[in-house]
Amino acid sequence: MPVQRADARRNYARLLAVAKEAIAAEGPDASLEQIARTAGVGSATVRRHFPDRQSLLEAVFRERVEALCAHAGELTGRADTRAALLEWLSAVLADAATIRGLAIALTRDRAAGPGAAHDHCCSAQLTEAGDPLVRRAAGDGALAPGVTIADLLALITGIALATEHHPDPAADAQRLLGLSLAGVSPHQG
Repeated sequence: MPVQRADARRNYARLLAVAKEAIAAEGPDASLEQIARTAGVGSATVRRHFPDRQSLLEAVFRERVEALCAHAGELTGRADTRAALLEWLSAVLADAATIRGLAIALTRDRAAGPGAAHDHCCSAQLTEAGDPLVRRAAGDGALAPGVTIADLLALITGIALATEHHPDPAADAQRLLGLSLAGVSPHQG
């Protein structure tokens, strides 16, 4: 990768800062043209740094996704594999429910299909980070047979999208996750 000129690095940093604010205020479909105007650059500069909206969303959420991946790594060695997995899923859900645009970025990643996904997309990183937790929990019998990390991320994303406009999205999302994990119709006796 060629070294960027100083002005290109400044433009990237300014665009990313403006995009973070715009997405937090307006959601993942914030106007790219308005982001360019606010950053004081042309729309071609936006496209040079971010060829499509998904690459912009990935850049906006990169630090948070990397922190979630690191958290998964920290939890992987825990003796209680079920608790480790649930702690990580709760952390991912809390971010997806409260960081505007993250859940939709994860949804768009999965909808793009495996041919369009690349190593830096949000869902690919979370899938790779969470898979060892899922495999360990499944190996200990703490997870129903056949449940995959993709299933769990889809569940979390759906819950986050369903609660994003609630007065307390994080609490409502965690409550729904608890219902999902316990089952809505527990077996009696």
